Parts: sequence; structure tokens; C-alpha cells
Amino acid sequence: MKIIDLHNPERVNRKPDQIEVLLSSGDFKDQGFLIKKVELRLYKEKIDGKLGIFSLITSFVETDKGTVEMIYDEGFRGEDSLNRAVSFLVSNLGLSSLILRSIITLKENISK
Repeated sequence: MKIIDLHNPERVNRKPDQIEVLLSSGDFKDQGFLIKKVELRLYKEKIDGKLGIFSLITSFVETDKGTVEMIYDEGFRGEDSLNRAVSFLVSNLGLSSLILRSIITLKENISK
């Protein structure tokens, strides 16, 4: 099962401009889901002369029961937006909430 939880899935219908892998051991289990990989992905969408790059940052979680890609952050966040998002996520225990949010989305779609 592949879930793209965005209002407009076409926004991620291409290869990301940058990917940061946060977890890839494939042996973390949560609520009956085997978490194989967790990534943040950067899609550069447009450039404004004054504001700079408009970034769409998504989370991507791969489990043994499917994958979920959803918005993590978006906006004019500057040149190093993905690395700053990774640092914030890792230093503030955000990884577990990101995984939980993805599992909830998977569970909802599996039960349909």
C-alpha cells in the first residue's frame, strides 16, 4: 500500500531534489508495524527573487505494510531548509511522533 497524504499528490510526482535518511535499520517495531526506513524529502517548487526557494519537505515512512509520504513543512525556508528540519526533528524527539502519525494514517487506510 502506497499512501501520499497531500492535497495535491502531483507535487511529489517526481524525484526529490534531496533526501535525508533518518532511520534505515529496518528492525524497529511500533504497534505491529515493522519500520524499515524514515526519510525527509525536499522538493524545490519555485524561486522568488526576494524570498528565495519555496521548499516542500515531506516525511516518508516505509513499513512492512506500506509506505506513507506526507507534508512535514513547506514555505520559503532558505537554502539549507532540509538539514535544518532534520536537526530540529532529531533534537526534539520528533522522529517518534512522525512515525506514529504515519502508522495512524496506514491503519486508517488499511481498515477501509
